[in-house]
Amino acid sequence: MSQKKISSVEKQKNSNTGFLVQGSILAIASIISRIIGLLYRSPLTAIIGDRGNDYYSTAFEIYSLLLLISSCSLPLAVSKMVSAKVSQGKVKDAYRVFKCALGFAVCSGLAAGLSVYFFADFFANLLKTPFSIYALRVLAPTLFIVAILGVIRGFFQGLGTMMPSAISQIVEQIINAIVSVVAAYFLFQRGMTLGAVLGNQEDYSAAFGAAGGTLGTGAGAVAGLLFVAFVFFVYRPVFKRRIRRSKATSQESYASILRVLILTVIPVLLSTTLYNLSAIVDQGLFKNIATIQGYTADQIHTFWGVFGGKYRVLVNVPISIAAAVVSASVPAITASYANKDHESVVQKTGNAIHFSMVIAFPCAVGLGVLASPVMQLLFQDSSPLTAQMLQIGVISVVFYSLSTLSNGILQGINRMRVPVINAAISLVLQALLLVLLMFAFRLNIFAVIWANTFFAAIMCFLNHYRIHKELHYKQEWKKTFLIPAVCSVIMGVVVYLIYFLTHLILRSNTISTILAIFVGGFAYFVLMIVSKGMTEEDLLAFPGGRTLITFARQMRLL
Repeated sequence: MSQKKISSVEKQKNSNTGFLVQGSILAIASIISRIIGLLYRSPLTAIIGDRGNDYYSTAFEIYSLLLLISSCSLPLAVSKMVSAKVSQGKVKDAYRVFKCALGFAVCSGLAAGLSVYFFADFFANLLKTPFSIYALRVLAPTLFIVAILGVIRGFFQGLGTMMPSAISQIVEQIINAIVSVVAAYFLFQRGMTLGAVLGNQEDYSAAFGAAGGTLGTGAGAVAGLLFVAFVFFVYRPVFKRRIRRSKATSQESYASILRVLILTVIPVLLSTTLYNLSAIVDQGLFKNIATIQGYTADQIHTFWGVFGGKYRVLVNVPISIAAAVVSASVPAITASYANKDHESVVQKTGNAIHFSMVIAFPCAVGLGVLASPVMQLLFQDSSPLTAQMLQIGVISVVFYSLSTLSNGILQGINRMRVPVINAAISLVLQALLLVLLMFAFRLNIFAVIWANTFFAAIMCFLNHYRIHKELHYKQEWKKTFLIPAVCSVIMGVVVYLIYFLTHLILRSNTISTILAIFVGGFAYFVLMIVSKGMTEEDLLAFPGGRTLITFARQMRLL
């Protein structure tokens, strides 16, 4: 196909796949951020151990929940409202939305930060992990910083650009990685000294080391905020000129905007809180039931340290890609919905789901096949427990990716209460299953993994039913699910063979794992092109799509 034809295809698909370009930019940034996160978690784990990982993960569970309640719903709400205003030509109102949300973020972030700091002891004891109090108090100021950071990111996302969010994520994670490891090392030593005096060296060293790890989170958030604030002040004169050129004369009051913002935030808040509350419910139930069943404190610390500090760190990498697609798709779907363009809403929904599944399936299969090698590569952990956890839990990658995306789609079409109801139903069923698996089958930490997967699966089915009902959306199965799944399985065989043969010859887990990942990624790309799972039009939705097309043509795949 000529360059002119490629250009015409790009223009034709621009309106309904352009948001995927932005989504993929954010997805790539998320992948880079997660890779940096994986790299620094390896030395961090080596410093603080599984016990420290337990304290670190527990603090983050509570921090994440308070973050959700205080401000995590704000970026999505801001991007949704700004996108709707801009699509209607009400640019000045879009700026008022931003200022109103900024004031809201300052108040909510400050309240959440103070709550975590002063009630840290209560939260830590609630989850049977009292030594997580130090890490939790270190995280408290970060709630205030992230609230403001989220509003500025949401503003740019509502304007249709993901670059400030993408770059700030990478900057944030780099600073986080450096400060986390350095601070963990020095505070771990300080904890050992204090523990020797108090007669509990193991707990105090792990607790102080975990606090050092969380210090990096705050430092990274400050760096990310400084970057997006700089971009905002550079862009502000341009946006002011855009306001002056706007033809809209009516101006919405701040009171009206605040009311709409709160009405938008509350359903998003409830759904995301319930959606993520499953982690808190899991931990509370697991630790209490495990104690009743006679597991020692050391065993429980190890179980949860591996689950929170290794297993979830890995499975969250591909899930973050779905979250990036949500960040791009919600404002795009909202704009089409506000303009009553039903066909565009349906097409964007299908494109977003397809994009997400193209990524989720190979990630799930790859993690399952290379479970032990990846654990050895990143955490120097060759125990059967960690590998089995990852092998059993990888299917949750697909379900969590799809449920995260479907939540965003429902919010984009103003069905805000639906994810709330679905998350509540799923949470109750998950808790019941977890109790059953713990008591009836004594599956210990594996019960948590199965319950997590069940939660995400129920969310998928309930959300999909409502999307079908609200949009009369008919899911395309072959290209979206079947082809990526089959190609991923074949890729998994290739990955296993490459790893096995390379490791047999070189006896190097590092080289064998990295080579298997690269060969597997290439094999998946070829298989998807040959099987028509990805077309030329799909490739154009990726950053560097034209380069991918040229490469595929040189290989005679297109």
